[in-house]
Amino acid sequence: MNCSKRSCSNSAIIHQRYSGLHLCDVHFIEDVERKVKREMRKQLMVERGDTIAVALSGGKDSSALLLMLTRLFHNRPDLTFFAIAVDEGIHGFRAVTLAHAEQLANQLGVDFFRYSFTEEFGVTLDQIAARGFEQAPCTFCGVLRRKLLDRKAKQLGATKVATAHNLDDEVQTIMINYLRGDLQRLARLNGRREEFVPRIKPLRDVPEKEIALYAFLAGIPIITASCPYAARSFRFSVKGMLNELERKHPGTKYSVMRGYQRLAEFLPHAESSQRLLRCERCGDASATRICKACAILERMQ
Repeated sequence: MNCSKRSCSNSAIIHQRYSGLHLCDVHFIEDVERKVKREMRKQLMVERGDTIAVALSGGKDSSALLLMLTRLFHNRPDLTFFAIAVDEGIHGFRAVTLAHAEQLANQLGVDFFRYSFTEEFGVTLDQIAARGFEQAPCTFCGVLRRKLLDRKAKQLGATKVATAHNLDDEVQTIMINYLRGDLQRLARLNGRREEFVPRIKPLRDVPEKEIALYAFLAGIPIITASCPYAARSFRFSVKGMLNELERKHPGTKYSVMRGYQRLAEFLPHAESSQRLLRCERCGDASATRICKACAILERMQ
């Protein structure tokens, strides 16, 4: 099958079932980068003089994000990019991806900073998981990762933190909060708090499979190993449900995203929906007297 683009006779490498297009490698890369640039412009993600910390795990998504940002903004001397990697302490998994993350950052000439749960919190995710709490390890991991990323980004002078959340990630989060009836969390998906370094998600309009193909075409090694704790989470179940719906009804994920964007106009703004306090343990901004990260560490003690 040839590429669907006019005047292009190259062989297609992908069929976008949601759009009906067959795309060759050149037009596929162009399509992905067009979506990313459109999303960044729409959300005003990158501004003059920004210092952007890229959350780099070494997986396909974050690796593709770092490559794309350095490629798209190579002619912008007013912008600075650096990478922050977090070692959660997952035996046999994270060391492999972090080695790749450091190698990629060095290849791209981007400063690389590595931090760990052990150094920052005195505990690993493996130790947390071994305690057998009712919540999935991913719940604890997400809280501690966000805490560490925000803290280190501030210390390193970042004005933005770029994360590699893709369309699948965003739609899963939206659906999780729909199913839980959590309007506050739905409102916070598009909100920004001045107490935290602003988060930007340039890949949020690109499907996960397309990011994987983009990374492959760019020569980024695809690490097939997955987190051993992922299957325990509610998100894993929601992911399977959405993938099945997308398989049977192409475009479902985009429909969920567009529906949420229309609904978000009627949700209370995150800034006004909840007044932030200061955590009595660490002093960071918190919705409660003790922040979630400190509450987790107290449970471990």
